[in-house]
Amino acid sequence: MSALMDGANDLGRRVREERGRRGWSLARLAEVSGVSRAMISRIERGESSPTAVILGRLSAALELSMTELLAPADRAAPDRVRRAADTPSWTDPGTGYLRRQISTPGFPADVTEILLPAGTRVPMPAASFAFLAQLIWVLDGELTLLEGTTAHRLTAGDTFELGRPQAREFVNDTTGTCRYVVVAIRKATA
Repeated sequence: MSALMDGANDLGRRVREERGRRGWSLARLAEVSGVSRAMISRIERGESSPTAVILGRLSAALELSMTELLAPADRAAPDRVRRAADTPSWTDPGTGYLRRQISTPGFPADVTEILLPAGTRVPMPAASFAFLAQLIWVLDGELTLLEGTTAHRLTAGDTFELGRPQAREFVNDTTGTCRYVVVAIRKATA
């Protein structure tokens, strides 16, 4: 289960709080996110842990990065040093996709390490990129980033700046784990 939060109940409370803050019903969040009311209800009750795809859809609908959605609502001032053992993480229960939150809440950029297991595909909707500027930096392995019919093959040391918002798929079609970093900042709004 997640070390970013104290379990599925915390993520559920966070989704419920964000939905309530907007005055949205379950039906409204389901409509905006494309996630069923039943699934959102199970997540909010702590009965289900979402996959990365569902988490991406919810974060896009709520206009929060996945990190912001996973972060506890009560953000105490972090220490300047965080030990590896204390680094929050979240694992997709369906694929084993692992997110380790490198930056602390309040840091100007959201820095996340991703471990993408061999043979894994993680699609993300365009809306999850609409309010963020993001840079991908591959540390180990190979990552194929699909944008429509265009495939960008990245290997260790390569970087890729995500452009205009569009549906993307992060693919590891190799036999080894791919490790990459995502650096994200919220775009200025007019």
